[in-house]
Amino acid sequence: MSATSVLYDTPGVRAKRRNIIYTIVFLVVLALAAWWVLAVMAEKQQLASEKWSPFVTDAKVWTTYLLPGLGETLRAAALAIVIALPLGALLGIGRLSDHAWIRVPVGAVVEFFRAIPVLLMMVFAAQLYTQYTDVSSDLRPLYAVVTGLVLYNASVMAEIVRAGILSLPRGQTDAAKAIGMRKGQTMSYVLLPQAVTAMLPALVSQLVVIVKDTALGGAILGFSELLSQGRTITANYGANTIATFAVIALIYIALNFLLTTLAGWLEQRLRQGKKSTGAVLTADDVQQASAPGRTPDGGGA
Repeated sequence: MSATSVLYDTPGVRAKRRNIIYTIVFLVVLALAAWWVLAVMAEKQQLASEKWSPFVTDAKVWTTYLLPGLGETLRAAALAIVIALPLGALLGIGRLSDHAWIRVPVGAVVEFFRAIPVLLMMVFAAQLYTQYTDVSSDLRPLYAVVTGLVLYNASVMAEIVRAGILSLPRGQTDAAKAIGMRKGQTMSYVLLPQAVTAMLPALVSQLVVIVKDTALGGAILGFSELLSQGRTITANYGANTIATFAVIALIYIALNFLLTTLAGWLEQRLRQGKKSTGAVLTADDVQQASAPGRTPDGGGA
């Protein structure tokens, strides 16, 4: 097979030279912009050591504010991810149902919650928990944030799941039907395992969105997440606002980098696993899979 792709032409000598020039120009412009920003900050005394020292010399800034705020952010994001992922998968599969009485209501739910801003859903959830439940005031912001994140992101993930399944070749479904698999078996054993790899980049992007959107609860609902601790640090320690939010931004960057790195490693393992497995169905396997009440692995239904 030729190494040349029909979608991409290998650059020639002139194209490579232009790419190098463009890269150098971009790096020079980026360096000049960074130098200008630092110069302006230094002129405004924003780089003075006393404005950054609380994050280096005072451990209480971390143990009292930053780390507890990071813990609340991780707790809200983890709860939202654990609930939204399976719910989004169910909604996505429901949108592909052959039964209109399932497909139409599920589609209406997905489109409804996708259209509402997540912050608005958090506010509504907080009011519902306040007026109609006995949830304590300490847990109410967390519940409201998780509820808003789950409703919105599950709807988005449903569309990701639906698009990932529809992106598979039609022959996969036809082959499953040819050996007698039911629709549920086809979805569970054939389509979803293959679609996971295609869906993973989009799902990871949505997980990063969940982590960042926890900050909305701190801005409106008084949720003690990471970003909301910046105001407290600035007020109690006299730290520079720019320094405080720069440190918080670096924490977010590190957190999301770890998440995307883990997802990239998982995607690579999944792809390697699919390339290394060369299972072949025998005639007995086909007969067992197509037998009534039997699953593709030969077990009972």
